[in-house]
Amino acid sequence: MSFRDFYRDRGKRFARDEPGHAERGRHGRRGGWSSPTDLELRRFFAHGDLRLVILRLIADKPRHGYEIIKEIEERVAGAYSPSPGVIYPTLTLLEELGYVAVSPGEGTRKSHEITEAGRAFLIASQPAVDALFARMEEASQARGGGPAPRILRAMENLKLALRLRLGCGPLSEEQVTAITAALDAAAVSVERT
Repeated sequence: MSFRDFYRDRGKRFARDEPGHAERGRHGRRGGWSSPTDLELRRFFAHGDLRLVILRLIADKPRHGYEIIKEIEERVAGAYSPSPGVIYPTLTLLEELGYVAVSPGEGTRKSHEITEAGRAFLIASQPAVDALFARMEEASQARGGGPAPRILRAMENLKLALRLRLGCGPLSEEQVTAITAALDAAAVSVERT
């Protein structure tokens, strides 16, 4: 097998619509993902899809990176949350391609606006963009379409606060009582909601 054939076939092996695609892990080994749902959550967007989603969100209104992350997370009800390590390089690429322009925003944040070239690219890619946003809507509906991302974020904030506090050294009996009371009160409040 030639070098070129290897890389051509490699792409086919990981294609989404191939039968048995959920049976293999990231590097083609068995035992990777346990179900197609897990696969869909891990690879929510194919190569180049996120670029179109980001461009469309910026076309709707100028945004900075964090807003884009949260908007995507909200639109899929927490099924996928892009990392800053994915979003910011994609924004830089869109700027280099001339599809977005960057202007100073609040504080150190940069605001991204779509350019005419970006609008033209988005119009030319409209069928793909529509399909992506339809898939995002399906994911949201499958997860109940509710405020899951905010709840998940609040849960993670609570876990982090507890870890940080417990990592600062021993707690006094008064501190243990106060933290326990706060957690119990939060649990009661959630149960009543």
